[in-house]
Amino acid sequence: MNTPFKPAQKLVSLLIIDSFLFVLLILCISVLPVLAGSGFDLTIAGISAACVIGIIAFIALWANLYYKSMWYELRDDEISWKRGVWFRTTGIVPYNRITNLDVRQGPVMRVLGISTLSIQTAGYSGQAVPEIKIEGVVHAEELRELIRSLVRQCSAANDGTGAVTPKRGVSTPETTQEKILAELVKIRTLLERQ
Repeated sequence: MNTPFKPAQKLVSLLIIDSFLFVLLILCISVLPVLAGSGFDLTIAGISAACVIGIIAFIALWANLYYKSMWYELRDDEISWKRGVWFRTTGIVPYNRITNLDVRQGPVMRVLGISTLSIQTAGYSGQAVPEIKIEGVVHAEELRELIRSLVRQCSAANDGTGAVTPKRGVSTPETTQEKILAELVKIRTLLERQ
């Protein structure tokens, strides 16, 4: 615990392959019809090839920088994370707020042997986007079970609201509802005496 970890290096390959496939799709939709209509003009083909090489080089550089910026840490009571090349994002999610742990694996991820673990919390559960995505996980099921056990430990130790459950024999301050109930009982007792 409390040791930062990074995704698998295969995540860089995934980002490059996914980006390449996206660029290839855009080329098929936009450039190939122009080439076919122009009788395969070598100038257009050369410009297109140069653009594709430039885009792929940029994506490869960005993917490596993105990978280097990422880290996650499982602490005793929370998960913390950081990532980002141009816009850095950090976050902390307490275990007692976690509601869903989903493993996702697309076709390219399956070939590379990695998955993404999506973590949703009580505040984010109504949204389509998870609060944290731990990307490039080789053993996603094991990581999910580890986090589930940490969530259970945290849930067993408290009521899910961040308030620690009192130990036996230890008095705790009354909740607001208990205070209101006690005041109402006092008022009723006074009214019954009159």
